[in-house]
Amino acid sequence: APTVDALGGLLARWARRHGPFLTGEPAARWSLPSGVVETALERLMAAGTLLRGEFRPNGVEREWCDPEVLRLLRRRSLARLRREIEPVEPQALARFLPAWHGVGSGSGGLDRLAEVIAQLEGLPLPASVLERDILPARVRGYVPRLLDELGAAGEVAWVGVGSLGRDDGRIALYRPDRLALLLSAGEPASAGPPATAAVPSEPLAPTAFAGGPPATAPDFDWLGEALRRQLEERGASFYRDLLAAALRGAGERGVKAPTERELLDALWDLVWSGQVTNDTFAALRALRWPRTSRDRSAARPRLGASGRMGPPEGAGRWSLVSDAVATSVALVGGHQPSVTERRHALAMRLLERHGVVTRDGVAAEGLPGGFGAVYPVLRELEEHGRVRRGYFVEGLGGAQFALPGAVDRLRAERADPSGDRPTEGRTMVLAAADPANPYGASLPWPRHGDDDRRVLSRSAGAYVVLHDGEPILYLDRGGRSLQTLPGFASPDAAGPALHALASLVVDGRLRSLQIERLDGTPIAESPHRERLSEAGFRQSYRGFVVRAAR
Repeated sequence: APTVDALGGLLARWARRHGPFLTGEPAARWSLPSGVVETALERLMAAGTLLRGEFRPNGVEREWCDPEVLRLLRRRSLARLRREIEPVEPQALARFLPAWHGVGSGSGGLDRLAEVIAQLEGLPLPASVLERDILPARVRGYVPRLLDELGAAGEVAWVGVGSLGRDDGRIALYRPDRLALLLSAGEPASAGPPATAAVPSEPLAPTAFAGGPPATAPDFDWLGEALRRQLEERGASFYRDLLAAALRGAGERGVKAPTERELLDALWDLVWSGQVTNDTFAALRALRWPRTSRDRSAARPRLGASGRMGPPEGAGRWSLVSDAVATSVALVGGHQPSVTERRHALAMRLLERHGVVTRDGVAAEGLPGGFGAVYPVLRELEEHGRVRRGYFVEGLGGAQFALPGAVDRLRAERADPSGDRPTEGRTMVLAAADPANPYGASLPWPRHGDDDRRVLSRSAGAYVVLHDGEPILYLDRGGRSLQTLPGFASPDAAGPALHALASLVVDGRLRSLQIERLDGTPIAESPHRERLSEAGFRQSYRGFVVRAAR
């Protein structure tokens, strides 16, 4: 029989010439007791010469493998997986994304809403669009009470990420125990996947998303500081507490007390810069239904006036986002997440939201650090077999990463060789800002030709109508101007698209819809007037209109 040292050498050579193997294989080859071979293999593992684990998908026992052989097998497996799928046409991505997000889902209730919030977590979305369009598209029978119930149960929090004018702004939803993990400092946008990407190194800095300088005049800088000091020293506070702090601050400086409007502006500047949040959604909703000028008092508020609790835009309890982050750390046992943990959580959130992560898709989210901030993590996940990298969608570059299940679902959306879908195409209308709409983010807006310079954006209040994944119509913010896209030329798409547009009113998302211009031309001169009438629009002295039934 070979000596112990000779046996170790034989087994090392065997491992270099074979893939993963069981103890019994070399034992049978040399007619040796399995126990003797097992002992020698364990010595090689202790020396770092061999690895042991479950390497083959259908294996029933732990196996042995040479580290270099294992690396070679993994490289070959990755190469085979990359070749496994030919890129799908861009429209397949536009069919895949709404299904991935559960748009039109038959599920409702709190559990479904919690699932949706988890998928949207950390994504800046216009507050005006969130409850009117995005959540109802995913949660059957959605009503605001559902979001309030999750908030009251401590299962959802929100952070402002930039103003969109006085009455709207972007917010991001979070599960409270993940705030510290997903809120991170901004980094300069990266031009591409670098060898070593810039990564977040500090906790919360939501001002990276801010939509512009505060609206408060410089003379009232002290007002924001007074509100911050109140929240730092006293913790969560109602509007009356903030008003008292503002009056104290004015008295200390010998200046006039701020008006209600000035106080609200200062408070919401702190909200949109990501410094202050609220424990309810009531104040956010109040922004969408501005009060009349009579209600927007310019008088100097007083603490005992009418026993009033404050304006609707000041409802609820206000607190510092930094306090919410500290609470988030406490909820996970006091563990402060590392840079690596935050980067990994962010990469997984992008994968779960998009299914297929692309450079342009990440850029559209305004992610601090851009695609380069998550590229190293995505590459590491690929090497460990948790995600796939490949050229999945035609025209979107080679740096595409996808969850394995997403690749299969994306492939199922591919058109058949004739260019037709095997089933009748679905028509849907989405908010342009909805992450289920890839156009203007991962995919460019289609044009009528090189001379088509129209500005199409993912702005709050704009809508896009998709037919079988192809954009057919774009409704500008405000609903007065309608743009046709190349797919409108198809008779099979034009009629369903206009009916889907009218459904914005029928479904209650809009009170009325009045089209005054079509493709930049007054509607009275449009050749599509008859089609609008067939879709339920009625001609008025200003244009074609659909109104909710009374």
